[in-house]
Amino acid sequence: MRILKVAASAALIALAPVAATVTAADKSDVGVNLFTEVFEQVRANYVEPVNDKQLVEGAIKGMLGSLDPHSNYMDAKEYREMQVQTRGEFAGLGMQVTMENGLVKVISPIDDTPAARAGLKPGDLILAIDKAPVTDMTLSEAVDKLRGPVGTQVELSVRRQGLDPFEVTLTRAEIHVEPVKYHLVGSDIGYIRITSFSERTGSALETAVKAMRQQAGDKFAGIVLDLRNNPGGLLDQAVAASNAFLDQGEIVSIRGRRAQDTRRFEAQSGRDLARGLPMVVLINGGSASASEIVAGALQDHHRAVLLGTRSFGKGSVQTVLPVKESGGAIRLTTALYFTPSGRSIQATGIEPDVVVEPAKIEKVDVAGRLREADLRGALKNTDAEAQDKAKSQPAAAPKPGAEHGNPDAKTTAAPPSNLPPGAKPVPRPEASALDPNLLGTDEDYQLVRAIDLLRGVTLFKKLAEQ
Repeated sequence: MRILKVAASAALIALAPVAATVTAADKSDVGVNLFTEVFEQVRANYVEPVNDKQLVEGAIKGMLGSLDPHSNYMDAKEYREMQVQTRGEFAGLGMQVTMENGLVKVISPIDDTPAARAGLKPGDLILAIDKAPVTDMTLSEAVDKLRGPVGTQVELSVRRQGLDPFEVTLTRAEIHVEPVKYHLVGSDIGYIRITSFSERTGSALETAVKAMRQQAGDKFAGIVLDLRNNPGGLLDQAVAASNAFLDQGEIVSIRGRRAQDTRRFEAQSGRDLARGLPMVVLINGGSASASEIVAGALQDHHRAVLLGTRSFGKGSVQTVLPVKESGGAIRLTTALYFTPSGRSIQATGIEPDVVVEPAKIEKVDVAGRLREADLRGALKNTDAEAQDKAKSQPAAAPKPGAEHGNPDAKTTAAPPSNLPPGAKPVPRPEASALDPNLLGTDEDYQLVRAIDLLRGVTLFKKLAEQ
């Protein structure tokens, strides 16, 4: 497992003396004696015979689960499944979840998965799985119920801010996550979407930038890096992604309990694949962990403008420590990460430089709108070039009630549909909702704003050079 491979050794060193202390003092330690007494009472008096391994693993899960939402114990099967997931291929629904106030909270759906296609969104709270309340489950138990054989269905009861609870049915599928997607917008703006930070993200990002640069040639004017609904992943891949756009400086620092546990990751000189071209990074409430590392690094170095809404706010680092005795592992929060300027975004998130709420784009019919040239007695333009242009663009027929003198509006923003397909009821829509299926398309309002911003920066630079 490569999650935080760089931090794993330090965490093991830090844990070793603690384990030795407990071993030396276990006969007098109140906590150990308490555990032993309860363990013996349950084993001797529970209504049915119990398995010792089951009791111990249950106690370990409870211990780790009481620390924070991201620390947990994985048995051998769960550990193998997690190792497969980091390679970007697994079976399930395709969403990252955490536990919040006894409910399962969706951090982010992954693109092109059952969760995304069903319309689940960051911040959705899962109340029940196949009618079973999640308040009676640990996070691991809830995840186990969400998983299942490919082709089987699972019914979720979901609560979304501003809506009454609704139910939605999803069909489990094989999830093949393509970590990087890209295309040119027009002939000059590169659009790159990172869906997750798995083992192939760094190399795929480099391929994307080089391919678009070759395709655009001298016209290449800027890059939109889309980190929305990206739940995170491997630390080394977040560092690689940041390094792809930085020439120097710190990318992220990791600080544990002790000063000697601090690690800093620096950008390699001459690695900026975009060669200084202007960048806009898109973030939202589904941008978490590794996504926030990248966004924070580019923001602190003034390498990119961040546009969108506040990120998720997961600023903790988890180290996966194998357990030889069971063949499983523990995922333990061992440190906090900090952006280059020293910011911890734990529980606060990263604020974008330009706040743009998601909205729905609608075309405005302006075919019948009058212009100055259509008015009776309007003065003629004596410039020859303007006259030729006017002749090639005949005036539109006037329309009853058409407004005079207003500029043509290109688009308007309106609240999108907020409920997953097939779910009911349909109450009040949430204006800030983002349809995952529109990401990267012409109907993606935040992307349109980002592209307009890049084109404006490019135009300004050209004017300044004249």
